[in-house]
Amino acid sequence: MAALVQQPAPDFKAQAYDNGEFREISLSEFKGQKVVLFFYPLDFTFVCPTEIIAFSDALDEFKERNTAVIGVSIDSHFSHYAWANTPRSEGGIEGVAYPIVSDLNKDISRDYGVLLEGFQVALRGLFIINKEGVLKHVTINDLELGRNVDEVLRVLDAIDFSEEHGEVCPANWKKGDKAMKPTNEGLKEYVASK
Repeated sequence: MAALVQQPAPDFKAQAYDNGEFREISLSEFKGQKVVLFFYPLDFTFVCPTEIIAFSDALDEFKERNTAVIGVSIDSHFSHYAWANTPRSEGGIEGVAYPIVSDLNKDISRDYGVLLEGFQVALRGLFIINKEGVLKHVTINDLELGRNVDEVLRVLDAIDFSEEHGEVCPANWKKGDKAMKPTNEGLKEYVASK
């Protein structure tokens, strides 16, 4: 099953390291809130800890938006545990406060279309899922390109605004900006106001 925008996000059950504990989690347990599901290649690497820490440090902003954050890699939950108990100053992710899922069999990465079959690691895929479990946004970066947490927060705000008001969010829209009605008249009104 391919993970496509406007379609239900592929569900999964897997072991995770979650805030100091091991537990099985499923995507469906987060229904009723938005989810930022992001994949990264491997534990104990280079770009990955910068992203994981950036998401963790912004966790309060995600919670304000009723959004859960979930990380996924092909490493074991034991590897996640070891990395989460390594100080940040030594390349670790100490203090990460959201679930990091173990995708040892690589099924989740395959279902979301991010598995690099030759290397058997995931690309940097990021999926935003709405409260009903529908994919609203997908980005996939190559291995060497880190993501921007501020942009993820901006897209979450746009999803909320659009779903609440039925309007669309133009290029570079951010919370508090004018949006537009999805009609020719709405476009003309928006362009005229610029």
